[in-house]
Amino acid sequence: MGSGQVTSWQGKNITVAGLGVSGISAARALAGLGASVTVVDGGDSEGHRARAAELGELGISVRLADAETLPQGTDLVVTSPGWKPDSPLFAAAAEAGVEVVGDVEIAWQLRGSDAAPWLAITGTNGKTTTTQMLASILKAAGLKTAAVGNIGTPIIDVVLGEEKYDVLAVELSSYQLHWAPSLRAHSAAVLNLAPDHLDWHGSMEAYAADKGRIYEGNTVACVYNVADPATEALVALADVEEGCRAIGFTLGAPGPSMLGVVDGILVDRAFVENRQKNAQELAEVKDVNPPAPHNIANALAAAALARAFGVAPRAVRDGLRDFRPDAHRVAYVDEVAGVTYIDDSKATNTHAAEASLAAFEPVVWIAGGLAKGATFDELVQKSAKRLRGAVLIGADRALIAEALARHAPEVPVVDLERTDTGAMLAAVREAARLAEPGDTVLLAPACASMDMFANYNKRGDAFADAVRELAAEGA
Repeated sequence: MGSGQVTSWQGKNITVAGLGVSGISAARALAGLGASVTVVDGGDSEGHRARAAELGELGISVRLADAETLPQGTDLVVTSPGWKPDSPLFAAAAEAGVEVVGDVEIAWQLRGSDAAPWLAITGTNGKTTTTQMLASILKAAGLKTAAVGNIGTPIIDVVLGEEKYDVLAVELSSYQLHWAPSLRAHSAAVLNLAPDHLDWHGSMEAYAADKGRIYEGNTVACVYNVADPATEALVALADVEEGCRAIGFTLGAPGPSMLGVVDGILVDRAFVENRQKNAQELAEVKDVNPPAPHNIANALAAAALARAFGVAPRAVRDGLRDFRPDAHRVAYVDEVAGVTYIDDSKATNTHAAEASLAAFEPVVWIAGGLAKGATFDELVQKSAKRLRGAVLIGADRALIAEALARHAPEVPVVDLERTDTGAMLAAVREAARLAEPGDTVLLAPACASMDMFANYNKRGDAFADAVRELAAEGA
C-alpha cells in the first residue's frame, strides 16, 4: 500500500493492533469508511470480550488471545501506540510487505481539505501541560480549538467529528510519532529530551529520532529548548518547508528569534518587527500556574506556538492566567504545621523529578517505585543541596538510597519496606517528622507507580488523602 495517502478505504483489509481506546477509535472509523477491519489483542479478559462484542455488532472482527499472527489478506496494520516495533505481528507484516502505521497517521490521512492546522508538541516531560496551555491561549484568542492526541478524545474521532476547529493543539508521544510518517504540522515543539522508553525504542538515538519526526514538513516554526541543545539539533536535521524558522525558548534573556524572561516578564523576540532590537511583552511570570521554572519553560513553548499561529500578545497573557494544571502535576495539597505538601506524582522519571525538585527549597522528598532502568546519581547530585530529607518507597527504592548515600550522605533517609495500602500514610508521617516549618514535602517519585498503585493518579490520590489525614490528626 506504501506510505502515501489512501484515497479510498472501501474494501481494504485493515488489521488494528490493540483493543484499547485508540484501537477501538481506529477500528470504528475505518469500518465506517467501508474497510474490512479485524482487531487483534493478546488479552482475553471479561473486559476484552465485552469490547469485542460491541465491535462485533458493527461488523468488526475481533481476535483475542492472539496478538502475533497477521490475518490473511491484510493490506495495512494500524497499531496502538504502546506496541513495540519488534512485536511478532509487525515482523509478520514486514515479511508480507504490509505497512504498519499508527492512529495519528490515520487521523492525518482522514483530514478533509479544509481541516484545521495542527500545532504539535512532544518532549520527555511537560507535553500535556504545554498542550493544555496552548489550547487555553488559543481559546483566549477567540479560536475554536481542542487539546487532542495523546490526551483527551482520540484524534481520529476529532478529525471525523462534526465539530469544526480553527486549529488543534496536538500532544504526540514518541510512540505516536514513530508510526506517523506523513504527519506535517503547521508548527511544532520538542520541549526536552531525556532517556525514557528506551526499552521500546532500543536506544537514545532512536528515541530522539522519533521525537524529531515532529518537525518534518513544518511550515512556520520549529520550536526548541535553548537549554537542551539536543532539541535544536533535531531542528537542524528536519526537512521543513521554505521559510520555516527555528524559534528558541529560554528561562534567560532571549536573543533574536527566541522567547524568554526579562525581569519577571515573558517576552517575545521572534514574532516582532526588527527582532534584533525589539521585544514584545507577553505575560508576567506570576501569570503562569504554578510559576515553577519548568512550568515557565512550558508556558514559553506554548506561547511560541501560539505566536507562530498569529495569536496576539494579550491572548497569551489571558490564556496563561486562565489555565489550571491537571491533578498530580506540581499540585498544592495543603499546609500542615507550617509545612507545604506538593503532589507531583506525574514525575515518573528522573528528568521530571529534577524539574520538580528545582522548584522548591528546602525539600523532604518522597520518591521511589519502578525505576524502568533509570539511574539516579545525576538527579541526586543536582538536587542534594535542596534536600532536608528523603522518604523512599516502592520496589526500586534501593537504587535511590544508593545514589543518596554516594552523593548526599548527610541527608537523612527513611527506607519504607511496606507496600500495603497504609504505606503512603506512613511515608507522609515520616516526611512530616523530618520537615521543619517553611519546608516543602514533595511527592516527586522519579519512578513509575505500578508496583504499588494502579497508576500515578492513584498514587497522587493516596498522597493527598494521607496529607488530609495528617492535617485532621493535628486539628
